[in-house]
Amino acid sequence: MAAKKRPPELTEPARDPLVRFGVAMEASLLDEFDAIVNARRSTRSELLRDLARAEITRAHQRSDAKAVGTLTLVYDHHVRDLSEKLNQMQHDLGDAVRSTLHVHLDHDHCLEVIVLMGRARELHEVADRLLGTKGVKHGALELVRTERPGASPRKHAHP
Repeated sequence: MAAKKRPPELTEPARDPLVRFGVAMEASLLDEFDAIVNARRSTRSELLRDLARAEITRAHQRSDAKAVGTLTLVYDHHVRDLSEKLNQMQHDLGDAVRSTLHVHLDHDHCLEVIVLMGRARELHEVADRLLGTKGVKHGALELVRTERPGASPRKHAHP
């Protein structure tokens, strides 16, 4: 007697089905695209998915979507009260600041990486305030949306 097969929903994690579609592009553009695919040791499909995700993320950068990201700051720690001011601003943000990393780059400069979580629009406002602080020389915010439209929240275990 053959073993009874379990329904796929009980044996495989829930995933969106893949959809095949055609893409037309200039041969020279495809050559450059394939060079990136080969450098990544990937596939055309995976690179297209990565590019689509990146563009969708960029489109939602100032939306109300939930997001997580990093704000990287390089600043002159000799600017009067700057370290204390940046620290106080982070404390005032409450749960939006999840973690920080502080690195002494040289005698004059520090690097701070701040992990943020919240609504994308609000995180941009936070970044604008911190980046606009006198003494901050360089900085960048990198966000990733953490919710999918129409998806219900799922809990998952960490090993």
